[in-house]
Amino acid sequence: MEIVSLLFRIGGSLGLFLYGMKVMGDGIQQGAGDRLQRTLGFMTGSRLSAIATGLFVTAIIQSSSATTVMVVSFVNAGILTLTQAIGVIMGANIGTTVTAWVVSLVGFTLDISNLALPAIGLGFILRTLKWKHQGLGNAVMGFGLLFLGIDFLTMSMPAIRPENLEFLRGLGGAGFLHTLAFACVGLVITVIVHSSSASTAMLLTMAYKGIIDFNSAAAMILGANIGTTIDALLASIGTKTVARRAALVHVLFNVIGAVAALVFFSPLVSLVKLISPDPGGAGALVTTQIAMFHTTFNVLNTILFFPFVKPFAALVSFLIKDRGEPASENVYRFSYLSGAMRDTPELSILRAKNEISDMATLVFVMYQKLRASLQNLNADSVAVLVAEIHEKEEYADQMREVLTGYLMECTRNQLNRRSEYNVALFFRIIADLEDMTDDCYSVSLLLERSVRKNQIFKRKEMEALDPYMGLVEEFLGFVKDHTGEKLGKEEGLYAKEIEDKIDTSRNRLRKLGRKRIEEGVDVKTELLFIDLVRRIEKLGDYCYSITNSMLNMN
Repeated sequence: MEIVSLLFRIGGSLGLFLYGMKVMGDGIQQGAGDRLQRTLGFMTGSRLSAIATGLFVTAIIQSSSATTVMVVSFVNAGILTLTQAIGVIMGANIGTTVTAWVVSLVGFTLDISNLALPAIGLGFILRTLKWKHQGLGNAVMGFGLLFLGIDFLTMSMPAIRPENLEFLRGLGGAGFLHTLAFACVGLVITVIVHSSSASTAMLLTMAYKGIIDFNSAAAMILGANIGTTIDALLASIGTKTVARRAALVHVLFNVIGAVAALVFFSPLVSLVKLISPDPGGAGALVTTQIAMFHTTFNVLNTILFFPFVKPFAALVSFLIKDRGEPASENVYRFSYLSGAMRDTPELSILRAKNEISDMATLVFVMYQKLRASLQNLNADSVAVLVAEIHEKEEYADQMREVLTGYLMECTRNQLNRRSEYNVALFFRIIADLEDMTDDCYSVSLLLERSVRKNQIFKRKEMEALDPYMGLVEEFLGFVKDHTGEKLGKEEGLYAKEIEDKIDTSRNRLRKLGRKRIEEGVDVKTELLFIDLVRRIEKLGDYCYSITNSMLNMN
């Protein structure tokens, strides 16, 4: 019964620690959401920038598992390349050591029972008083909950008697078997709790209480580095080939590094003791030494792999062959991982921006096909045009439905006020883009009717119409290139200028149509021409609406 009670106390303490870590990470994301998004965009540069990005993001969200799951998701979406993903994963492994340092330097050197409760109270007050302080309040409250969990975990550990650990202590003189046994323990614990940070906090507490020595804790850290790859593997199930390659990168990187460290365990331990002198026995100093081992191992592992990023990418590409996934053009596929959204809600918005940009590209392509078709209108070509535009219009309908659902899912997670406001604008942009595809389809039907009823536009009308359509195409290209971005004053003036030009051209073409009616030409053909002008002008109006939304972004 005592063992069951002990397990419940340890489980509850770990649960409180994990919850505090989640609340703190969410709070920091809320406070720095847009900066996190800019940081993720920074990784498109060099390998060093990708590593720095992985380190920074993991230190912020306090979970290398969440970072790697996010990386798998973004690689699957095409936002990140495989080589960029390798750099981010390397950085994530270094970033996850921040938790060990925070716990070792604060959790065991200060009286955290006196620190945790005031932090929880202050955080609650901050998040309650003002909405703009909600992110900071969550971060402070999560900080308090995290260390309250450490305090409870420390109080639970004395209940473990030395005789309960004889099965581990019996391996003390067994050399490599001792190291391997504790590595397996670290692996199993990490797989069970799904967090290397939680297992690290647990082993730090055990070392602080003198239950395990430094060598045993170091071996458990190596096992935890292998166990943390389980989340990336689970996240890659059912994804594209490149996403499964990214997950395999994480597994190979951690496993190869851990195996190498086990082989050269004694020299690695000696190096760490040289950097951070062995305090001997238990206490806060040994936890600092363990944190140093965690950082040294991950930094050395990254340094060893850094020159071989491209060969490493080639290796995983060889191990996981491209299965040639046939992409059906008329079925929209948007796979995302709800776990990644919960852990990185601010960064998940980047995924939406990427898809909305694709939707704008789809509209641009549809319009280009319409404009090109006017050069050679006949029964066969217009039938092909209508079928193709209709297929793309249905595809856009699917995009709107799925993306709207995705953004709704984003809003259910912790977003800062700025991101929530921008998401509301994204809803409007998606609706405008989908309405534009409807209008493109309507124009194609209009052209089909003109051919079917032999109401063909005269060459003079077509020559007058082409520059007008060119203005709209230019506006669509501008929207395509800037979708999801906040526009500045200059871009706003450009949008207003081109909208005015479109309106002026529309009025001139309407006058041309009415004048030809007065001259006695076929009324139905001219009315059809005026209707075509009106529908094309609506596309320009939607472009202007989208640019206004982007001007209002935070």
